[in-house]
Amino acid sequence: MSQVQTVKVIGMSCNHCRAAVEKALSGLPGVEEVNVDLEAGEAKIRSRAGVDDEAIRQAVQGAGYQVGA
Repeated sequence: MSQVQTVKVIGMSCNHCRAAVEKALSGLPGVEEVNVDLEAGEAKIRSRAGVDDEAIRQAVQGAGYQVGA
């Protein structure tokens, strides 16, 4: 059964930003699908067993953005 995690992403302003965050999060182990909503500033991550919050934070920061509270 899949789990969905929603993460607030700060700093995205265009489709390039959205694509960069999707690519970074898609590369995490166990991730099945990533959908980034640019207007809401959120990423929804579907995975088999959940993804570690720190791994998500590092992936988002590696793409040049910040995880919000």
